[in-house]
Amino acid sequence: MILKQLVVGPIMANCFILGCEETKIAVVIDPGGDPDKILMALAKEKLTVKYILNTHGHFDHTTANARLKEATGAELLIHAADAPMLADLRGGAAAFGIPAEDSPPPDKTIDHGDKIEFGNITLDVIHTPGHSLGGVSFVTGKVAFVGDTLFSGSIGRSDFPGGSYDTLIGSIKKRLFALPNDTKVYTGHGPATTIGAERRSNPFVGGK
Repeated sequence: MILKQLVVGPIMANCFILGCEETKIAVVIDPGGDPDKILMALAKEKLTVKYILNTHGHFDHTTANARLKEATGAELLIHAADAPMLADLRGGAAAFGIPAEDSPPPDKTIDHGDKIEFGNITLDVIHTPGHSLGGVSFVTGKVAFVGDTLFSGSIGRSDFPGGSYDTLIGSIKKRLFALPNDTKVYTGHGPATTIGAERRSNPFVGGK
């Protein structure tokens, strides 16, 4: 498995390129900005993008959707509850004084229990709302991409429209903490962690 992490956009979001070594088919998770940087990384690995995947609809994870889709022809996937956000990324970004490009609508919507296949890799979709209504995590083997649901030593904000603190905590405890302790967790911002580390010591949800 090919895994590349890029920090993109003015809010320093993590974008992930996940590719199949045998077929060179890939997905891009959360292209939140800097589309040229993402395209250069894809070209370096000689990868063909099948899907653009959004863990949620906030502008700092989706601003490069349009450019990336135009350049690659990849299908765009997001949970139906967050799909409406894509049409007004500029509005969301303007609240932070940041420019953004609106996204095209998704080619398909995804939900809990779906499987996304590319090359020899399968991602399981886990609905993890709380940061947003349609937040999802993507899991393959012992690797999880959780967007802004869980961070190293912290959790996502729940004060945006569609957010809920109680729902967020439930998503983490019931769905993410159901994963093995040695699952590597790639977050929407900041460093990676593991399920075990967060279960033990995260002050919001750990030690329980």
